[in-house]
Amino acid sequence: MIREKRQTPFFKKKLEPIEVKVPKKISELLAEMAKTGFQGRKLGELVEVWEEMLKDDVVIFFGFAGSMSTTGQWKIVNWLIEHHFIDVIVSTGANISEDILEAMGGTYWQGHHMVDDHQLLEYKIDRFYDVFADELEYRQMESLIANFMKKLSPNRKYSSAEFLYLFGKELSQMGIKSIVATAYENKVPVFCPAIVDSGYGIAYLLNRKLESNFDITVDQMRDFEQLVDIKAKAAPESGVVYIGGGVPKDFIQLTTVGRSLTESRKYERTYPHKYAIQITTDAPHWGGLSGCTFEEAISWGKEAKEGRNVQCYCDATIALPIIVHALAEKVDKRAKVPDLSWLFKGLE
Repeated sequence: MIREKRQTPFFKKKLEPIEVKVPKKISELLAEMAKTGFQGRKLGELVEVWEEMLKDDVVIFFGFAGSMSTTGQWKIVNWLIEHHFIDVIVSTGANISEDILEAMGGTYWQGHHMVDDHQLLEYKIDRFYDVFADELEYRQMESLIANFMKKLSPNRKYSSAEFLYLFGKELSQMGIKSIVATAYENKVPVFCPAIVDSGYGIAYLLNRKLESNFDITVDQMRDFEQLVDIKAKAAPESGVVYIGGGVPKDFIQLTTVGRSLTESRKYERTYPHKYAIQITTDAPHWGGLSGCTFEEAISWGKEAKEGRNVQCYCDATIALPIIVHALAEKVDKRAKVPDLSWLFKGLE
């Protein structure tokens, strides 16, 4: 038996083993995991920090990278929008186009990662690791986007948030309950800083092929200006939730630098995010932004030293459904939701 516990500056919080008990809520299990170690602990801490954000007066940015919609995650994002657990979305083009295929009535199929891909090509089947998609349904989704583009003014420079707001309106009216449609209905801006890198780019080329004088402009510089405006005007503080990394993560991170320029061009003050959580499989030692630690981001003024910063190195298809279900059990209603409807004034 251990007779006496030593006192040191490092022994502050006890680790507590998990007891198996049935029934047990997901939120209860994650609360217990937060008292353990390794990535299980980080997963539990993600829930704690996101819950803190929801109880604070902050604007919550949601970075959504990769091709998560093909794995069945997009309806989770719809739920987050509808319950105001996120305020602003910055997404890859894949996540906000490939969800439309399923919302239109198309299907993603469970496949296998060990398969003859040349044979899939002959059958016009696209593979996302172990998920299969019908290329012919994919083309129908791209045609839907192309048809919408024809309705836009060639004389206006749209930010991607404006473009996607109008597209969301059209999809909502058609009963296609995709991410951008749900965002439109809840006045949640959706930015896509690399929108051409997806079915949206193909849709543009489809129209150019049919009509040589077809043209629209999506102004990515305006994107950044609007995103910084949200950071400056929406709430006293900001929090960030990153699913993956990539362009969405850095685009949101840079708002802290851009915010300083709204008052002075001398970068005299920084406006770091008060809360930051990330689910990623990227590692920091490769030097890329996706795996970059929040400690490194402190050097840029992007995260606050005294802030609540938690990263969990885990596959998002594992972590996201678990933590959102835990939040659903713990939080009935968000106290303060920032009103961002001003961003779209005069657009319709």
